[in-house]
Amino acid sequence: MKILIVLTSHDRLGDTGRKTGFWLEELAAPYYVFLDAGAEITLASPKGGQPPLDPKSNEPEFQTDLTRRFQADAAAKARLADTARLDSVRQDDFDSVFYPGGHGPMWDLAEDPDSIRLIESFIRAGKPIALVCHAPGVLRHVKGPDGRPLVADKTVTGFTNGEEEAVGLTHVVPFLVEDELQAKGGRFSKAADWAPYVVRDGQLITGQNPASSGPAARKLVEELTKA
Repeated sequence: MKILIVLTSHDRLGDTGRKTGFWLEELAAPYYVFLDAGAEITLASPKGGQPPLDPKSNEPEFQTDLTRRFQADAAAKARLADTARLDSVRQDDFDSVFYPGGHGPMWDLAEDPDSIRLIESFIRAGKPIALVCHAPGVLRHVKGPDGRPLVADKTVTGFTNGEEEAVGLTHVVPFLVEDELQAKGGRFSKAADWAPYVVRDGQLITGQNPASSGPAARKLVEELTKA
């Protein structure tokens, strides 16, 4: 089982002067789900090398046992420091791809032609894909084999308008994940704010928020091991 994890290279939170990047729990929880399942993991990002960590995601209130495990894991941190360039990876080499969130992906991965092509190639190959929190917004320009938006007529979830409002970034982000997925024809489904929630529709697995990243990864492993 070979799984590609795609992280953002974007570190600026709009015009706020604050830093952003990937959300640590959304990497750490899936990373250990995949590792403990015996998967071979490859990390990639648009620019390669060390992707930016959203500093807020490593504050004490957002730390978990798995984020602490990751921060103490020399091998994991070395792998993170040397991600492959996204334009160098090929769908053929992997069984699936997982996109962690954080606000960063909304600026770079959502508009990245290499990311768009990569996801479309996984879909054409019949392989499952998973995205959590803000990362489902990365699907905004992705087309299905029929030429329509990939999410059209599919049940999906992601970071909700209510959750974005709660963190005070509704007017900072380039778009709202919930609104964008609905605009592309998706049937947006959600649980209470901050509750773990995962939906699967065909090859597409989406998770609502950071707490959903581990469950989404487990759902992906389940799909891969029954395939």
